[in-house]
Amino acid sequence: MILDTCAILWLAEGGKQLSAEARQLIEDAPVVYVSAISAFEIAVKWRAGKLRLPVPPGEWFQGIVEHHGLAVQALDWDVCIAAAALPPVHKDPCDRFIIAAAKIGRLTVVTGDPVFRSYGIDTLS
Repeated sequence: MILDTCAILWLAEGGKQLSAEARQLIEDAPVVYVSAISAFEIAVKWRAGKLRLPVPPGEWFQGIVEHHGLAVQALDWDVCIAAAALPPVHKDPCDRFIIAAAKIGRLTVVTGDPVFRSYGIDTLS
């Protein structure tokens, strides 16, 4: 499974916005991925004043990854190429990287965005 950026933020806030099923699956999964692009997206939102964090984004992201035992998935060239090749259903470039990584790895995406399902991937909210 891989977490969308919103799911990382929800998890950091205690997970109350995640479904009980998603929380349980995250807890039980042998590995839960986050995309490196989520660190970028969080930093951009923080810099624009759209997101408040108790510490700078790099420190915050590293802390969440370590605290929850998440695995950071790098943006390899295959994910980048696959993101560019996705149909134009969704214009958010950060989401496209997460969707591409999910398709390549056959991963379920934890997200609140119903548009993700349009790409033929499994989602949890």
